Amino acid sequence: MDPNQAVSDAQNKLKQAVEHFQEELKKLRTGRAHPSMLDGIKIEAYGVEMPLIQVATVSTPEAQLLQITPFDPSNLEAISTAIRNDQGLGMNPSDDGHVVRVPVPPLTEERRREIVKQVGQRHEEAMISMRNIRHDAMDAIDKAKKDKSIGEDDAKRLEKQVDDAMNKAKADAEAAAKAREQEIMSL
Repeated sequence: MDPNQAVSDAQNKLKQAVEHFQEELKKLRTGRAHPSMLDGIKIEAYGVEMPLIQVATVSTPEAQLLQITPFDPSNLEAISTAIRNDQGLGMNPSDDGHVVRVPVPPLTEERRREIVKQVGQRHEEAMISMRNIRHDAMDAIDKAKKDKSIGEDDAKRLEKQVDDAMNKAKADAEAAAKAREQEIMSL
């Protein structure tokens, strides 16, 4: 593999890893209701398991309430059941025959600490992923150096580019984790 290509691949992958981490953080609960809280929910509809977003619209009419309007009212029961059975959410939906309402209970101090731990776990997973990306790029540079396809100076320059991309990705991930922890812990 061309070492320049390895560096640009590493930069793209690091950027994607940070974006993935930020998406994972959005799935964690804070004190406020937001539609992306239900992104991971799968509904058994028409004999197939489908993401909630494909069978209903999710809105937040109030800060502590999610409202789910199914495209087909026959899926109402399946939506309620899927949300109720998701232990990670810990929510109890109710339906009136037309829409499903999910009150978002305020977080207890203990629950907030658990969610902050989840932020830490996801941050660590993202860091492991980023270190693996860096390691692969450095291996490609070392291999090119050993094969004499690039010189010592070029290898140093490329390694610095990979390290700079890694440092930026690491800083972005840490900033996102800190912001999310702050949001979760604030009442």
